Amino acid sequence: MDKNTIIEAIRKGERISLECKLAQSEVPSSVWSSYSAFANTYGGMILLGVNEDMTEPDIAKRFTVTGVNNARKIRVDFWNLVNDREKVSVNLLNESDVETVDIDGKTIIAIRVPRADTSSRPVYINNNMMRGTYRRNDEGDYRCQEEVVKMMVRDAFSEGNDRLFLEHYSMDDIDIPTLVAYRNHFSNRYPEHVFNKMDHKEFLRQFGAYTLKRETGEEGLTMAGLLMFGKGLSVRERFDNLRLDYIDKSHLVGDQRYSDRLTYDGTWENNLYNFVTYVLPRLTKELPRPFQMEGSERNDDTPQHKAVREAMTNAVIHADLMLDGVLKVEKYDNKFVFTNPGLLKIPIEQIYSGYETRARNQRIQNLFRMIGLGENLGSGFPLILSACNEKHWLKPELIEQPELMQVKLVLHIVSEEDAVKRQANVGKDVGKELTERQLVIIDLIDKDPYISAQKMSEKMSEMPGKGIVATRTVERDLAVLKELGVLTRIGGRKDGHWEINKEQLPSLYRVR
Repeated sequence: MDKNTIIEAIRKGERISLECKLAQSEVPSSVWSSYSAFANTYGGMILLGVNEDMTEPDIAKRFTVTGVNNARKIRVDFWNLVNDREKVSVNLLNESDVETVDIDGKTIIAIRVPRADTSSRPVYINNNMMRGTYRRNDEGDYRCQEEVVKMMVRDAFSEGNDRLFLEHYSMDDIDIPTLVAYRNHFSNRYPEHVFNKMDHKEFLRQFGAYTLKRETGEEGLTMAGLLMFGKGLSVRERFDNLRLDYIDKSHLVGDQRYSDRLTYDGTWENNLYNFVTYVLPRLTKELPRPFQMEGSERNDDTPQHKAVREAMTNAVIHADLMLDGVLKVEKYDNKFVFTNPGLLKIPIEQIYSGYETRARNQRIQNLFRMIGLGENLGSGFPLILSACNEKHWLKPELIEQPELMQVKLVLHIVSEEDAVKRQANVGKDVGKELTERQLVIIDLIDKDPYISAQKMSEKMSEMPGKGIVATRTVERDLAVLKELGVLTRIGGRKDGHWEINKEQLPSLYRVR
């Protein structure tokens, strides 16, 4: 790592991907909580030999390169400790990840910590998983709560979560009408399949929804079987941590809060199969279906319908259904929002590129796939992106929210041009309300009027809970803010700057 890169990193100050330590002749003990935190979050860099003056309000002046006294000794001590399993659960580093850098005659040590893959997490210290596991939040290292550690342990098993055998849960806990509905769906798709001749118990066994423990002779439902086909009461008794919720906020009139809602009310068996098959038609009923024939049969299934189905099933199969949380689907006039408990198992950028990842709930994934809901491994998110691109819809937003232990997928069903016009018009009609992201943009411009859209994208992508914010997304928000009269561009694209029309802000500072 070169000197200029280090200096630029220090100028930006500590954040979710950078930690500075004042070190002179030994490895600071606080290095190890940062090592654990970076490994369990997004990865990051630790700089030894950089002092922070907490009394300095200007971030660009807060950090000073002081250097270390004996770089060779510190490096040797560091390698000895990072390879000590009593100190650190796993060493993720290569030789090139620890560098000595000279900055104006002072020596600092730069340690790059990669994000650990799911099989290595949790990365913990002091031989204590529950007390020694940390995650990064903004510029601090925070000890993980027990439920977060348990989530990481579950994710380390490649076979997924829903294989779990549920003691004392049997075929008596299956809602037979739900299972029959699924089997009808399956047999219509595969009329000659050998599974169609099996009784209910054997049918479920073939999918890992019912199992026999050979070592003890016990048999019963797995987590997949109960959650997919269980009676509502049985599901709630075993998984009282989980709620299923659909809310339609489209076409609202006056003070109307929602136009349709599906949550537990005693009128339906609240298992996953029912939830998905009840909600999907509500989401797709207003998507256009062009008339086209395949041979003598009509085929009106569009890529956009497939994308919505994929987004819906993705929310289920990637959820950590053992966490306290809500599996929620929201419908708006211009977007769908899918929220599921749990955090992402791989970085967001890898998901956008179509990187293959195993679902947390692989048996549930297979059950949905066998009736045409959900794509094969690794092809789901690229399908969503392709469908949105075909219609020139805004790029889907995948947002990880560690503080809430949940992930959101925002699937826009409006073009970029229409989005700009729509919000400008809405602003004129209802007090020009701004989104949270637009308020962040205003704050960044207030601090640095010369900041570029790319730099704003980088800064917001580093903020906890924001996910990856593309430069194009920032540019779209800037266009909206200009249309609303909040921002004015002075000068050209390269040498110009932004001006905030302050008189607009009192009526605008209401987050939508």
